[in-house]
Amino acid sequence: MDPLFIVPEEDKEFYSPERCHILELLNNDDRTHSLARARVSPGVTTSWHRLINTTECYYILQGTGYVELEEDISHHVETGAIVKIPSGTPQRITNTGVEDLLILCICIPAFGPEVYESLE
Repeated sequence: MDPLFIVPEEDKEFYSPERCHILELLNNDDRTHSLARARVSPGVTTSWHRLINTTECYYILQGTGYVELEEDISHHVETGAIVKIPSGTPQRITNTGVEDLLILCICIPAFGPEVYESLE
């Protein structure tokens, strides 16, 4: 594999129907993994969804929140927290703070629209 150096382009951030802003940081022809930043505004809860055949890890870059997995698992998260979400697990997150909740989202294998399933 050849090294790859990327400078994220903030103007490429888009609003997702999931009720958060997404900036794809790394998602190319190497489908082994992908990296994105999610930005959830204060007071917003993302929509229930799951990723099929894809494990997702959150690394909380900034803020505080409340993550829900399945219908019976919930946990407070804050800057520095890591959450591993197994493939097929229903999930959503609420920003409980006063600043944007910034989440680094790592998907293995890479995220694509075909793995996303809305549960709402």
